[in-house]
Amino acid sequence: MRADRNAQRLPAERLHADELDALTADDRHPRPPGWRLSAQAVRRFILGGAADANGPACRQKIFGNDLAVERAIVTLAGQRGLLLVGEPGTAKSLLSELLAAAISGSSTHTVQGSAGTAEEQIRYGWNYALLLKEGPSERALVPGPLHRCMAQGQLLRFEEITRCPVEIQDSLIPVLSDRVLHVPELGDAAMLLSRPGFNIVATANLRDRGVNEMSAALKRRFNFETLLPIRDIAAEAELVGREVDRLLAEDGIEARLPPDVGLLLVQVFQELRGGEALGVRLEPLSSVLSTAEAVNVAYSAAAEAWYFEHDAVQPERLLRHMSGTVLKDDADDRKRVTDYLRLLRSKRGGEPVWRRLLEGERWL
Repeated sequence: MRADRNAQRLPAERLHADELDALTADDRHPRPPGWRLSAQAVRRFILGGAADANGPACRQKIFGNDLAVERAIVTLAGQRGLLLVGEPGTAKSLLSELLAAAISGSSTHTVQGSAGTAEEQIRYGWNYALLLKEGPSERALVPGPLHRCMAQGQLLRFEEITRCPVEIQDSLIPVLSDRVLHVPELGDAAMLLSRPGFNIVATANLRDRGVNEMSAALKRRFNFETLLPIRDIAAEAELVGREVDRLLAEDGIEARLPPDVGLLLVQVFQELRGGEALGVRLEPLSSVLSTAEAVNVAYSAAAEAWYFEHDAVQPERLLRHMSGTVLKDDADDRKRVTDYLRLLRSKRGGEPVWRRLLEGERWL
């Protein structure tokens, strides 16, 4: 793996460079125009697979949404935009990054949607010193992410698109329809035609629905794919354990997450997330307990054990670090969690691992 210890986080194309190189060297399948890899190789890169006649070994990176991933790949092979929707923490951003890394070789052409996102941050801006000196010209134009992706035939990632004002969102309509970006400042005939491989993959949280509702015209130009939380406990535990151990290794922390502790954490998250445990319905929490948050809790517990105790991660440390994840800005969530722990104490308190977990209740 090509790593850079001076970087806190590597983009997907560098983090998984070895896999991408092996896939490129072995890829014999037809590639959509402008793509670095075939659709089959992109699928293998994201969903994983053992080394066989179809390609080299790749580690699975997205869990529980195989059909959505396959449909997303097919969508991007055509000329319709892709919109990934779902609850927070369902790996929408990760999937968009992996798709861009595999298809375009670069995942860093990104627009982060917000109430303050301006059109020039998406399309293009100007070098105002040259603009004042020479007037509008190609030399004075500063390409934005959309301009660069169209010119280079790459994927544009548009994160949290529904956080943008509707008029900013709708600036994408002519690009998605005609694949042309007009630059009126350079004259009536000035336009940028998109190269093969260009497309847009956007993300939106279901909890943001209604903040800036997308227009019907823009919706028609996107295929929607909904990503669901991982339902299989073993699969989610495998993912959490793998990601925690990777982060710990990158930070030089010699502690590791014991598999049984990781499984315990994921089971707690799934029961609180689903609002049911041991056949008893629970009042749902206001916060979203995502897989990414489970990784953060486990990482914090392992880091604390290493830095302060030089010991293995113990189950009781999980509740200590769940306080900032489960209990955020809703005071009623504390009662809901207390009710859940009371249920655990009555039904599972005799089991050693659960008894150890409940010892950490005093830290909540």
